[in-house]
Amino acid sequence: MAVLEISYCQQLGIKVLISIGGETDTYSLTSVEDAQDVADYIWTNFLDGNTSTGPLGAAILDGVDFAIVFGDSQYYDNLTYFLKAYDQNVYLTAAPQCPYPDAHLNIAISTGLFDAVWVQFYNNPPCQYSSGNIDNIINSWNTWVSSTIAGNISLGLPASNDAAPSGGFIPEDVLINQILPVVKQSDKYGGVMLWSRYYDLPSDYGANIKPYIYKDELNVEELLVSSS
Repeated sequence: MAVLEISYCQQLGIKVLISIGGETDTYSLTSVEDAQDVADYIWTNFLDGNTSTGPLGAAILDGVDFAIVFGDSQYYDNLTYFLKAYDQNVYLTAAPQCPYPDAHLNIAISTGLFDAVWVQFYNNPPCQYSSGNIDNIINSWNTWVSSTIAGNISLGLPASNDAAPSGGFIPEDVLINQILPVVKQSDKYGGVMLWSRYYDLPSDYGANIKPYIYKDELNVEELLVSSS
């Protein structure tokens, strides 16, 4: 994404984050010092606004998304502390998988420093929607909102069947009529996260559910709606 595109999104009030981790098992933190080095690199190249030579040029991002799905949980809490030490306004999000507690991010999330937690309720049959059965996803949601220190928790969903090879796609009518009315009752409900914009564009899933994701008593701008 070019500098102008990032700036345009930010002018619309959309936070632009760099995501660390992902599906390839080629990353880890090996020590507290390693976590500090990673925090230094992220801050210098993406967040502090004093460089024009980073991977995104002069673009200043709003924060960091932790999408850790491999390895153990060591030192991600340290990374969290180091990033917030630079600036408390650095926006931190986590995208744990739905089995609770998450094997990779639980310790980091327990710091209480994450501004939002986007739980991935897909590709994990024990805690996702399946063949008309909403019990697993509702039970998992209730566990997350009752057990997690974070005050803003989003329902992470696939934007199409193809987006989640191991299942979890929820038909729009089921989400709108059966699931959202339940999850929106929580004070911690922070909106819906979709994986991903690539799958959302042809399906229009996000546009179709958008009118229904807001709490009646909240202004639209108060809820976080994101496509990873």
